[in-house]
Amino acid sequence: MKQNKFIRFIKSIPTKIWVVLGAVVAIFFFLNDFDLVDIQKTAIILAAGIDRKEDGYTLTAQIAVPKGVDRTTGGTSSVNFIAEGETIADCVSDIYCKTGWVPKFVFCNLIVLGEDTVKENVFDALDFFLRNEYMSDGCYVAMSEGSAEDLLTSTSAIADTTSQAIAKLFSDANVNSGKTMKMSLREFAIGYHGVTKSGYMPFIRQHEQESSENGGGGGGQQQGGGSGQEEEKIYCAERTALFYEGRQVALLDPEETFAFSMLEGKLFNGYLLTEEKGKPVSLTVLDDKGSVSLDTKGAPKVTVKVDLTVRLYNRSIPAEMEDVARNEVTDELKENAKKYVEELTQRVFEKSRESGCDLFKLNQSLYRSSVKKYDEWKDTLLSVVPTTYEITIKTAK
Repeated sequence: MKQNKFIRFIKSIPTKIWVVLGAVVAIFFFLNDFDLVDIQKTAIILAAGIDRKEDGYTLTAQIAVPKGVDRTTGGTSSVNFIAEGETIADCVSDIYCKTGWVPKFVFCNLIVLGEDTVKENVFDALDFFLRNEYMSDGCYVAMSEGSAEDLLTSTSAIADTTSQAIAKLFSDANVNSGKTMKMSLREFAIGYHGVTKSGYMPFIRQHEQESSENGGGGGGQQQGGGSGQEEEKIYCAERTALFYEGRQVALLDPEETFAFSMLEGKLFNGYLLTEEKGKPVSLTVLDDKGSVSLDTKGAPKVTVKVDLTVRLYNRSIPAEMEDVARNEVTDELKENAKKYVEELTQRVFEKSRESGCDLFKLNQSLYRSSVKKYDEWKDTLLSVVPTTYEITIKTAK
């Protein structure tokens, strides 16, 4: 009955009113931009590089530029705009003033800090990005060798933009192999503002990719012509920068980065290099159970554990067919691998201890366990806590 009354009410409304309402809705729909980005007035920033100078900062903004509209020329290229200011916001304002484009960070997926920037607390520079409501706190943060400007303005040999090439370094496959450690702005800020006051980020280096004309491997090509040719670059992030109170205090080399990944339990299908009878042998890591735990019963003590399941992957010498068929990891191989892993994990833990970077969040564990004990040990925990190493290497059944 109620439904019939509603239908009769609808039918009683004059047609002219429906026409007017339809016109109003159409006008609203076609005139409203629904907060969409006007590409003609907007600078879509893909990556931001920060370098510190005496009276402020230099901001290198990598801005997306459409390459074309057809299939052969489509894609995304970029231009780099260099701005200066006393604050990062001042630099952003400089971009707006000189280009007329409104800088937008909603698609920014990388923040690079130059070597001069990390000598002091980097959160004076990162403050802008943490406060920007349109900025994703899941974007990557990284430190560059040399200046961030030099890194972002280089020409990538493998991607249209430098930021795309660097982002490829943080793929799940690369991280799981133990070759690099990635870090987001959110996680880095949590570590800084937490009780550990510590964090880390990948250290990006660039290398020239020689073209075949220069006797290289043929992978890269030079841009431009004549004396204005620009070398293309490839990038690596095998090193890891350690931070305490927002300042860089140490650097893990590639082997130590690999060990750090093992201790975080992130290693999968990584390759562990060991030896047998003095010859190099590579083992594939099939499973990684790594951890650094703090025992708070009585005086605090640390246990560093690595439990790896491995498989023979490659010998550096010709092998008999029977050896290939058996694919056996000998006791000698496992023992040498164990010694190597223990040495690497000790190096990582000692570098964390000596630098003051609480890489394994021991103070956080102590704080959650007992605030009273944390107050007692927080200033000396890293330097005095005894450490036990338990390393296990086994093969898949």
